[in-house]
Amino acid sequence: MQTPPQIEFQNMNPAQEIKDAIAKHVAELEQRAGRVTACRVVVKAPSHHHREGGLYEVHVHLSLPDGREVNVERSPPADERRADLTFAVNYAFKRARRQLQDRARRMQRQMKQKEAP
Repeated sequence: MQTPPQIEFQNMNPAQEIKDAIAKHVAELEQRAGRVTACRVVVKAPSHHHREGGLYEVHVHLSLPDGREVNVERSPPADERRADLTFAVNYAFKRARRQLQDRARRMQRQMKQKEAP
């Protein structure tokens, strides 16, 4: 990726440690999936509302060549481990990696079907 990932922090101060972790995750995804043309990450601090609890939300949007995209936007079910920001970031990128792997498997199946006589 030619430009660094765009990282937005909501309801919190930016943390260099988290920025570095996000950059590392993006680099790993690029190695696995090829070129990432753009990346936007939104890190939301826990809400102070009682119903929503103290869980971080991390949303990842990756743009890939040929107009393909990967979005990790939906908040996963309540999991007290997401009260830890590092865990929430790692979990969001794990989901992004899984989406990329699923997409690659589908593409391979389509190519195999086309090759069959």
